[in-house]
Amino acid sequence: MSTTTHATAAGSGRNATATFARKERGTAAVDTARVDAVARDALGALHEVIRKHRLTYAEYDALKAWLIRVGADGEWPLFLDVFVEHVVEEVVNADRRGAVGTIEGPYYVPGAPEFASEGTLPMRAGEPGAPLTFQGSVTDLDGIPIEGALVELWHADDAGFYSQFAPGIPEWNLRGAIRTGADGRYTFHTIQPAPYQIPTDGATGALIASAGWHAWRPAHLHLKVSAPERLPVTTQLYFEGGEHVGDDVAQAVKPELILRPVDNRVTYDFPLDPA
Repeated sequence: MSTTTHATAAGSGRNATATFARKERGTAAVDTARVDAVARDALGALHEVIRKHRLTYAEYDALKAWLIRVGADGEWPLFLDVFVEHVVEEVVNADRRGAVGTIEGPYYVPGAPEFASEGTLPMRAGEPGAPLTFQGSVTDLDGIPIEGALVELWHADDAGFYSQFAPGIPEWNLRGAIRTGADGRYTFHTIQPAPYQIPTDGATGALIASAGWHAWRPAHLHLKVSAPERLPVTTQLYFEGGEHVGDDVAQAVKPELILRPVDNRVTYDFPLDPA
């Protein structure tokens, strides 16, 4: 991790890119017909945008410079996860009947400390933020508890930064996993995160500023829930009445993903589809 004392978009972006590069991906042969179809349609759509808006050479050169900067800043995972992933997720999970998914984002890290049934996320002494107990159960679609399900939870701190992607934060801060028992239940003790801006000092922020958009994400918890012979689900959960729930820059909020805490406690269940 960087030893600098200030988080930057470029620093977070490079860490997100490095994390993505380490992910295991399939080795299936390339389907040239599918690549041809998708690439032709994508380029065709871009060509139509150019024609519709009568793009100038100055604007074309600005686009090239911006694309180069996205790569130099290491922000392709950030940009794609904020502006594109929500549509991919919508298509991929269209036929699910159980737990509702949404985007993963660029800041997931596998291998977080694991607890059985109940645990407190690792955090710094005096970690800022209101205490939150997040609990629920993992079941099949008939409501039968699933033993041995893995519930992974991670989220930003009260300043909007993620451990392993911003400097000066302990490695597993606000990251953890619970393995459910026979009752399928899990209970996490953590803090309630705050809304935050996505990094704005890099190429993604330059686009947002130039377009006059805002860069805010509502406060949210990230979850991955998996179990043998069940479809895993990746999702985010938001807080009712929270700032930017209605205008999330990543367009990832869904009505089914709204939490309604009572006395700093909230319950949310995950019915998993069969694999």
